[in-house]
This record gives sequence, C-alpha cells and structure tokens, in this order.
Amino acid sequence: MRIGLHVRIGGGYAAAVARAKAIGCDAMQVFSSNPRSYRTTAINVPALEAFAAMRREAGIDPCVTHTPYLINLASQVPNIYEGSMRLLENDLAVAAHGGIRYVNTHLGSYGKRDRKEGFDAICRALESALATIQPGVYLVMENSAGAGSLAGGTLEELGRFVDTLAHPQLGVCLDTAHAWAAGYQIDTTAGVDRFLYEAAECIGFDRIHMFHFNDTQVPLGGNRDRHWHIGEGNIGIEGFRALLLRPELREKTAILETPGDDADDERNVRTILTIARGA
Repeated sequence: MRIGLHVRIGGGYAAAVARAKAIGCDAMQVFSSNPRSYRTTAINVPALEAFAAMRREAGIDPCVTHTPYLINLASQVPNIYEGSMRLLENDLAVAAHGGIRYVNTHLGSYGKRDRKEGFDAICRALESALATIQPGVYLVMENSAGAGSLAGGTLEELGRFVDTLAHPQLGVCLDTAHAWAAGYQIDTTAGVDRFLYEAAECIGFDRIHMFHFNDTQVPLGGNRDRHWHIGEGNIGIEGFRALLLRPELREKTAILETPGDDADDERNVRTILTIARGA
C-alpha cells in the first residue's frame, strides 16, 4: 500500500512535500482551504501546478485533498447546502489543477429528514458535483462513525450511493476509526476478513480507492469520531497488520490522520511502515 499522512500546508506546498518525504511517506493528504469555514479563495493555478511538480519529483503519489468538515449534502438549510456544494466543487477544481487524484469528503447528516429523502438529496448533490469533475480526479465518500443521523455509517449505505449514481469517478474511503466506532470489529484477522468480505459485497474493491488508517480508544460501536495513535488503541497492531496483509488492498492508498504534533506524526508513520514491512 502507498502510505501517507495528512500534512499541514500553512508553511507552503514545498514545505509540506518536504515534510511528507522526510518521514517516509509516498502519498499525502492536505486541506485546500480552512476546514472549518465556508469561504473559498481564488484558485492559484501556477501554485497548484508547482505543487504537482514537487510531488512528482519527490515520488509522492497519490495526493488527496480532504474537503472542509462543514459540508452537509443532505441539509435542508439553503445556506448550508449551497455552501457545501461550493466547497465540494471548489476542491474538485483544485484537484484538477493540482494533479490531485482523490477528493475525500464526508457526506453530512440527515438531521430530521426521513433517511430515504435525505439519501436522495445526497445523491442529487453528488450527481451535480460529479458533473463538474475532470478526468483523473476521483470523488471518494468517507464512512462516518454512525452517530445519530450521520450518512454513510454502514458499508451497505455507501454501496447504495455508489450503485445509485453509477459514476466511474465516484468511490469510497474507509476510515478504520470510524468503522470501529460504527460497530465493525477490525482488531483481529477474522474481524478484518469479515469487514472486507462485506465491503466487497456492498461496494466492491474496485470502488474502494483509499483508507484512513487511524486507531481509536472509542469502544466498539461507540459512534464517536475520535482518532488515536497507530497500535495504541482498540484496533491495535493486529488489526492494521491484517489490513496490510490483504492482497486485494496492495494497490490502495492509506492516509494517517492521527493526532498530536510532529513527533507523534513521525512515530505513527514509523509504526505503520514497520507493520507494513512485517506484513
């Protein structure tokens, strides 16, 4: 698997690429804008083209951009829905200019809507966004921790989005911490086998483009989105080793979104690379 880290770009693209390369990554993830704002800025095409060139030189591929957390494609509030679409379409455009392969997004919450009505609303939003997507870019939906009315908390529901839209550039990102919180027991080889069997049945490995590798201290089925350091939570070394051993996943990408500072990032990347080498 290609292993990467979510890297801050506050110091510029060059520093972000150098940081990812220095700690052993061959993939990376970034935010293209403030993750807690509906504001977007003008797309700096020369800067994004330079970013792509830097990554090629460093051998970092693929790159992922994570959409802002505020996106809610099921919202009935016009300002929230319109802001969400603006953010999503902006990141798709950024990806096209910057040679970024994956745009990873959360789907949002159904709120008080009937789930069928909310599901249909998200499908319409995704269809609209996909009408703007450029060749070489993939939109990947991230599974949620399954709390309350959050969309995408089950493999079955993610698969229904994929099947309903049937768009070749729509796929899935599976976050291990969210999967555990949603009740998928992936801390053993047997548990990972069950999880991936269901993923293959509901979604298909060809549509699962990437993973977020995060451990968690949340109890199984706890429905809380809390990330923790690799091998130091409930998924543990065995769970990640089982994922890394699966031949169907060898060509996929795994991005770490673990908490902490630079030293924590380095430790987590070292840990996952050590597990990968052992696998």
